[in-house]
Amino acid sequence: MTVPKNWRQRPIEHISLETFDPVALIDAMDKMAFQARNTARAAHIVDMMVRDRDCSVWLCLAGSLVSAGLKRVIVDMLRANMIDAIVSTGANIVDQDFFEALGFRHWQGSQFADDNELREAMIDRIYDTYIDEKELRICDDTMAQIADSLPTRPHSSREFIREMGRWLTTNAKNRDSIVLTCFERGVPIFCPAFSDCSAGFGLVKHQWDRGLRGGETMSLDSAKDFLELTRVKIEAGTTGLFMIGGGVPKNFAQDTVVAAELLGFEADMHKYAVQITVADERDGALSGSTLKEASSWGKVATTHEQMVFGEATVVMPLVAGYAYHRKASAGRRTANWNAFLDAPIAAK
Repeated sequence: MTVPKNWRQRPIEHISLETFDPVALIDAMDKMAFQARNTARAAHIVDMMVRDRDCSVWLCLAGSLVSAGLKRVIVDMLRANMIDAIVSTGANIVDQDFFEALGFRHWQGSQFADDNELREAMIDRIYDTYIDEKELRICDDTMAQIADSLPTRPHSSREFIREMGRWLTTNAKNRDSIVLTCFERGVPIFCPAFSDCSAGFGLVKHQWDRGLRGGETMSLDSAKDFLELTRVKIEAGTTGLFMIGGGVPKNFAQDTVVAAELLGFEADMHKYAVQITVADERDGALSGSTLKEASSWGKVATTHEQMVFGEATVVMPLVAGYAYHRKASAGRRTANWNAFLDAPIAAK
């Protein structure tokens, strides 16, 4: 299949939780079996964790979710005060969300296109979705500009992404942005593998232009990332995980329980945990490992946990929409962990 010249005809449109009510569907699925019943139970657990006013809700994101049309689901959850922290891959936050905040789009394409022709046309493919490589390089350059503006010291990914949000307050062309909404609400975003995205290209440029020519540079501190999220776990006490996909975000969020204990705190396992994944557990890899397995490591309690083996673009809107339309977050306030982490640590 050749690439049509008018390939920008059909943009990816982000589904919004405001446009549909899945409550009746989820209630019906609860009386079914297999992944229908698992999806219903997952929706009930997410509803429970949002209603639990002592619980800090963490959303974990892996896979190409924003490019696939799930950005508004996440933004709607943030605006409804359903999320207190996000742990994500860099691609969702930078190459996809921040990229769209710059005014660019993802486009419907085809998985049957000739990838050699796509490369020649500087079109990057994400399964059946296209993104313009020339526009993506603008995103890379913007990351370098933000890096250039920061103090020459080690930063956590959260600190860098907070500055991305600050930059968007005056420069965003599309304000339906996860990064911008999180900045406005004090919700921290952690990307433990932050260099594995457009931010990495921007940081390489920043350090090349300055560091290799004798200047001072800013840098990323992955240990600071881990410490900051562990501090949130210690301070929050009760926590719940809503995990889309697996990979690094899943393990990073779960590991805070063990880290807190190593620091001398009696940290509770994550009380609530839901994971939506298509990965299989039989190969021993992390993305498909069950939440019950995580309990053996002391990370996740097994009372309120549910695996859903389904594709995120289908399942996430149903699970999130259930708590959203049942108004589980009515009267709930976001914890503003950014303010907590930015404040000086009191001497003991």
